[in-house]
Amino acid sequence: MDSKNEAMVRSAYALAEKAHTNQKRKSGEAYIDHPLHTAMNLAKIGLGARTITAGILHDVPEDTDVTIEEIEKKFGKEIAALVDGVTKLGKIKLRGTKEENYLENLRKMFLAMAADIRVVLIKLADRLHNMETLGSLPPEKQERIARETLEIYAPIANRLGIGDIKARLEDLAFQYLEPKNYEYIIKLSATEQEQRKKYIKTVVAELKKELGKEGIRVVDVFGRAKHIYSLFQKLKKHDMNIDKIYDLVGVRIIVPEIVNCYETLGIVHKKYRPLVGRIKDYISLPKPNGYQSIHTTIFGPEGNFLEIQIRTKKMDDEAEFGIAAHWIYSENKRSFKDMLFRKKTKVPDQELVWIKQLREWQNGLGKDDQEFMEGLKIDFFKNHIFAFTPMGDIIDLPEEATPIDFAYRVHSEIGDRAVGAKVNGHIVTLDYKVKNGEIIEILTSKDHKNPSRDWLRFVKTSNAKAHIRKFMKKEGMI
Repeated sequence: MDSKNEAMVRSAYALAEKAHTNQKRKSGEAYIDHPLHTAMNLAKIGLGARTITAGILHDVPEDTDVTIEEIEKKFGKEIAALVDGVTKLGKIKLRGTKEENYLENLRKMFLAMAADIRVVLIKLADRLHNMETLGSLPPEKQERIARETLEIYAPIANRLGIGDIKARLEDLAFQYLEPKNYEYIIKLSATEQEQRKKYIKTVVAELKKELGKEGIRVVDVFGRAKHIYSLFQKLKKHDMNIDKIYDLVGVRIIVPEIVNCYETLGIVHKKYRPLVGRIKDYISLPKPNGYQSIHTTIFGPEGNFLEIQIRTKKMDDEAEFGIAAHWIYSENKRSFKDMLFRKKTKVPDQELVWIKQLREWQNGLGKDDQEFMEGLKIDFFKNHIFAFTPMGDIIDLPEEATPIDFAYRVHSEIGDRAVGAKVNGHIVTLDYKVKNGEIIEILTSKDHKNPSRDWLRFVKTSNAKAHIRKFMKKEGMI
């Protein structure tokens, strides 16, 4: 542990404890408990001493006499900027369901993201503890905070790939927003809990034995149950029939290397018959938030459906800790515990492409709130797909995106000069809906730019719309 960084964290605690003296939370706890839990949540996802320090201090300027200037003097500009960013985000509230308030909240959140992602990570850690202590607030506040959590914070945790925080936020919000359904799902999932535990134990033992026989070194094999809110969402799609849920319980196999993942998949299918159409390879084609794993649903012992997830330790850490794991692994191969008090917290540029796009998007759109909101609904919350350039570069797009969206995502000049498109070598129309894994080739004109007003009818990305409108304004077409 770096002694300088440890001293900084201890100094932050001493300042916060003194500043929050005699302050109590609604739950009756000493106020200092909250920043400490926030800091612990940050440590759990592998963040460094500077972010943890800011987490301890995040409520000090707002709730005590200590100013941002004093924090800067004692801890430096970087930590003061993080604390100031969290303070500003803390002033945003989602009042009722008015879209303009929702919009403003998201706008400020994204601007904070583009400035320093750690501000948002601190806010997520802060929100998680607030949700864990929500029971002490009046019902109307519980509902507002829970809705804000489900609609804003959980999707952002998901986009950053922090699966653990996303799931916990969703489950906690669900408890307050739909208490009857929450209780129903709890009882439903608990009905056969003991039986499922025994079943999982049997499968884990069988898999360990089989993998051992084949010479596969296993880091870990363990059972996992579906989170409450996730199970509810699945049940709604299947008329609340739990028998139609194939991944109600599952087994996760952690292996050392990527090649072991595919070897393990073959061994699993040799032992248990796979369910046709239920094999998903997120290693060769990751999800937009970076999630990687192989999923397969098998007919387990007694013919019961069971989902098996196969991944490396690095993939598992990234699935739980998201973007924090990305930069930890890029800087150093040591464990999270070893990295806790490292000197530097830096996110590689390639991991934050989508955040840079948000910043560029905001600058390009100006103050057209309606356009911002429409674009947001399309770009941020819809499921994303991956398509490829002929050279093999991956382009991230929202579902139902077209070759024109693809063209503008590659480069604005390619979009402006697009005259046709090929998908996997075959000519398609420009309003064709691009599918996951397709190779897209854009045919362009060397002589002139020709964005069409008709393109606005079918393009899905705000980036494409902004460039088309910009061209039409320049040419006096609108």
